[in-house]
Amino acid sequence: MSTRRRRQRQERVTLEDVALAANVSSITVSRALRNPEKVTPELRDRILRHVAEMGYVPDFAARALASRTSGMIGVLSPSLANYAFISVMRGIEDRVGMTDLRIQYANTGFEPDEQVKQLRLFLSQNPVGLIVVSGVESPQLLDILAQAPCPIVQALDIASAPIGMAIGIDNRIASETATRHLIERGYRRIALFSGGPAIHAYPRLAGYRAVMEEAGLFDPALVVQHQGHSSVSLGGHLIDRLFRQAPDADAAFCLCDDVALGAIFECQRRGIRVPEDFGICGYHDLDFASVSVPTITTVRVPRYDIGFRAADKLLRAVAGGKTVSSVVDVGFQLVERETTARRSER
Repeated sequence: MSTRRRRQRQERVTLEDVALAANVSSITVSRALRNPEKVTPELRDRILRHVAEMGYVPDFAARALASRTSGMIGVLSPSLANYAFISVMRGIEDRVGMTDLRIQYANTGFEPDEQVKQLRLFLSQNPVGLIVVSGVESPQLLDILAQAPCPIVQALDIASAPIGMAIGIDNRIASETATRHLIERGYRRIALFSGGPAIHAYPRLAGYRAVMEEAGLFDPALVVQHQGHSSVSLGGHLIDRLFRQAPDADAAFCLCDDVALGAIFECQRRGIRVPEDFGICGYHDLDFASVSVPTITTVRVPRYDIGFRAADKLLRAVAGGKTVSSVVDVGFQLVERETTARRSER
């Protein structure tokens, strides 16, 4: 193979090369990659076909020099393994995947100090924009976000004060709805099961407490929290703790479905009938909630849709060159299933 042919094969395909092959302008190719909704489906398919055939790869380094950004979207998430957050991230990836931008994740582990650390690292890389998954409670983090030079979208929780753009549900109101449902089903000694640091659970704890106090049923002994990640095994552990400190408890509102599933397993092991003796309500409506035995009453959160729309809001802000503060409440649904099917005794 000649030196000339090797050099030609190693040359990088440029945006202009793709534009020439597709018989369009470079701006049109860029638009098809960054904002595919702005070109016709036929033109987009033609451009993407040439991109694939020619092996075009965006030159992020060159773009960073030209635009003074890294071509990267930073996503701060409390966990990269929790089922609830995985669905949000899948929605983000599907929307950003329609562009030639890339995503970089940071796992904050539900720790406010780690949120601040990772946010500063992101900002040092001049990101195109940032998505903050879950609530923002740290005053220091709020200050940094308020001064960030790029668009920011807060996703999943809008109960805490949002910065800039936000999309999600009001976790406090959702918690109030779930707690009232348990009361309406005749349960009175209703526990709250929470995994993760208390800061993550504040809105839902506040909603639970408000309803229980309103009904004259609140008892601190019924609030059972664990400073660690939620899991199925945690549900059994929290049931054990609950009956040690409140033996007369007759229900539990679990802040994640995996904890609810573990609570069901532990009740079955102890011979406690669900829902006759003990009611259980979960949160998020994870895949297994509708097929467990018994099926789990839960708060359905449109997690994938929230992630997709959060990324879309961010991309629109980037394309428009300005950020318009807005808060979108996508709503939630209480899905009543077998774990709270007991009739009210009132």
